[in-house]
Amino acid sequence: MDDLTSGQLHALHNLARKQTGEDVPFVNISDARALTELGLAERTRAGWDITREGAAHLARLGGGPA
Repeated sequence: MDDLTSGQLHALHNLARKQTGEDVPFVNISDARALTELGLAERTRAGWDITREGAAHLARLGGGPA
């Protein structure tokens, strides 16, 4: 899981920011789907959301939302 592409990592940061209520730019669907397959994001009626695992992964990488 440490081998996320730069696009996937960017999407994960955006989803973390979205969770805090910030307005975030469009999340690339292929990146979001890849994150979903890894358990780092989930698809909801409101769009894509970061999971607890996704937030923990960002914390391990040394930061939350960028």
